Amino acid sequence: MKQARPDTEDFERLFLRDTPLLDTRAPLEFARGAFPTARNLPLMSDDERAAVGTCYKARGQAAAIALGHELVSGDRRQQRIDAWVAFARAHPEGYLYCFRGGLRSQIVQRWLMEAGVPYPRVTGGYKAMRRFLLERLEHSIERASFVLVAGATGTGKTRLIEDLPRAVDLEGLAHHRGSAFGHLVDPQPSQIDFENSLSIALLRLLEESSAPICIEDEGRLVGRIALPEILRQRMAESPLIVLEHPVEERVEVVVEDYIVDLGRRFSERFGPEGAARHRERMLDNLSRTRKRLGGARYEEIRRQMEEAFDAQAASGSVDGHRRWIRRLLAEYYDPMYAYQLQQRDGAFLFRGPRDAALRFVLDGLR
Repeated sequence: MKQARPDTEDFERLFLRDTPLLDTRAPLEFARGAFPTARNLPLMSDDERAAVGTCYKARGQAAAIALGHELVSGDRRQQRIDAWVAFARAHPEGYLYCFRGGLRSQIVQRWLMEAGVPYPRVTGGYKAMRRFLLERLEHSIERASFVLVAGATGTGKTRLIEDLPRAVDLEGLAHHRGSAFGHLVDPQPSQIDFENSLSIALLRLLEESSAPICIEDEGRLVGRIALPEILRQRMAESPLIVLEHPVEERVEVVVEDYIVDLGRRFSERFGPEGAARHRERMLDNLSRTRKRLGGARYEEIRRQMEEAFDAQAASGSVDGHRRWIRRLLAEYYDPMYAYQLQQRDGAFLFRGPRDAALRFVLDGLR
């Protein structure tokens, strides 16, 4: 049998290297918070873990361990071992862990060893790695130099972020486009998952250099994901790059993002039902603007949106959408953006179109 790699507590190395992680916690634990490179192959199911926990409280550790071995035995045990072995062989550089690096990961490690596949553990488990990322997140935010990418809706802020070598896509990490219409097809991650991913992203960029990091100008929430308060404080005082484009160009960006691209995502996910679900989602999102727009304007724009979707269903043309989008930009988003921009205290480094902004960043913020 080959020599096992040693267990590790070098959390920074794990995250900087995108190390594959075998998470042996129960599925509910994994759903509450995990790491980007982790795969959940639990020792116990949620029901099994709950039964063992109840036994522990009533009869103590020895009885709980005995029950766990009884519940995870025979074919069930072998199926789980087979899955762990397959993961370990596919990811020979990986590590396994449980919540605290204790009994569950020790059992998985021992059973893997007995199957002829030595595999190392993460000392301290998920809890220690999560604590490391939280502490490093605060330190990274304090240490980093940020530049905000601002601009009215439709100026393509996310497009610029994606083109920059030193940027963090907050909306990408949050799986949301950061507006009343920002909900995508896939659900948002948990708050914990978002924080873990953000911490890792900053960790990597700061490991490379101390050059400024560009992030999109966001509010307190990106969908239901809350930005860390310390990051919001840094954003409020950070210098800004403001994208400026004519309204007709902005309308085209919104058509591309929210009609063409989002419609395609719904169709790929739901097949023939995708178009109807896309329409329903857009109308539901529009309802979030009703209070600020007022009843009469809201009803007019809703009617225009419904007419546009009817025309799209009949002919495939998205032309009708430009009318309601143009109105929503002028009457809802632009006034709100102007107010939000006034709340920023940072200096204005650049104002202009996206392609010129890209050249400015690449030339001037190295």
